[in-house]
Amino acid sequence: ALRTVVPENRLRVYDTRAAMAGIVDAGSLLELRTGFGIGIHTALARIEGRPVGLMANNPLHLGGAIDADAADKAARFMQLCNAHGLPLVEAQQVRTLHAGQPVAKAPRVILGAGTGLGVAGLVWEHDHYRIVSGEGGHFGFAPQTPEQLELARWLLASNGRVTTEDIVSGPGLTRIYAFFGGRPQQAEEIGLALADSDPLAKCSLELWLSCYGAFAGDLAMHWLAQGGVYLAGGMAAKLMPNAGCTPFIDAFLAKREHHELVRNMPIHLLTAEDLGLRGALALAAAAQP
Repeated sequence: ALRTVVPENRLRVYDTRAAMAGIVDAGSLLELRTGFGIGIHTALARIEGRPVGLMANNPLHLGGAIDADAADKAARFMQLCNAHGLPLVEAQQVRTLHAGQPVAKAPRVILGAGTGLGVAGLVWEHDHYRIVSGEGGHFGFAPQTPEQLELARWLLASNGRVTTEDIVSGPGLTRIYAFFGGRPQQAEEIGLALADSDPLAKCSLELWLSCYGAFAGDLAMHWLAQGGVYLAGGMAAKLMPNAGCTPFIDAFLAKREHHELVRNMPIHLLTAEDLGLRGALALAAAAQP
C-alpha cells in the first residue's frame, strides 16, 4: 500500500496521513486534534498490537514546515505519549538483535556510539520511565581478549589512560584501523572500505563491535537491564548491515557465570537518527504545566 502513497520523486508532496495508516494495524489509527496545527499530524495507533504514538509533518501545508501551532501540537502530543509510556520511536525504526525475555517495568539502558559514547539508564518511577544520565562512556576500557589487550597497550603508550569512548566511538574506530596498520581515515570511510571488502576494515569493525558488545553487556549487568538494552548513536545502525551483529552479540553474552542472566536481556538497535531532538522535545513537553 505504501508504494502507491509515497511518490518516487522526492520533490512531490503526498498525504502523510495515508502513509501513517499504511504502517499500522488496520483500523487502529486515531488522529488527534485534526483541526489545530495542521502542519503536523498526530495519532494513536497499534503496530502488531503494540500501542504507539505517531507523528508526521504535513507536506500539503507550508511545504511541510512546522509553524508555531504545529510545534505546540507536537510538544503536547509528546507530553501525552510520555505520560502514558507510549514509544515515540516508530516500531519500524527498532530492530531487535536479540529477543531475550524482557521484564515489564525493569530497568533499561541506552548507549550510543557516535562522535563520543553516550550512556544513560532508565528506571520505572510511578507510571513512566525516568532517565538517569551519566558519563559511563568514560569508564576505563576493560580488555576481554588478547587482541583487545594489545590495543589497550598501544593506546596507553600514546594517550595515557584508555577509556571505553576512546575505542567505542567514531574516532575509536579510526584508532582501531590505525592499530591494524591502516592509513588515517574517518569512520565513514572505513565503512565504505568494508563494503569494498577491505580486509583491514573488516578486522577493525569486528574488533570495534566486540568491544562495544562487551561494554554493553557490562552496563546491562550494572543496571540489571532486564527491560532491554537499546543501541542508538547512528554508527551501529550504519555499520552493522555490512558486518553483521555476531561480534557484538557474542561479546555481550560472554559473561561467564552470568551468561544466563544477560542472555535474557533484549537488545534493540535504533535506526532513527534524530533521537536527540526527539528526546529534547519530549523533555520540553513533559516540563509544560
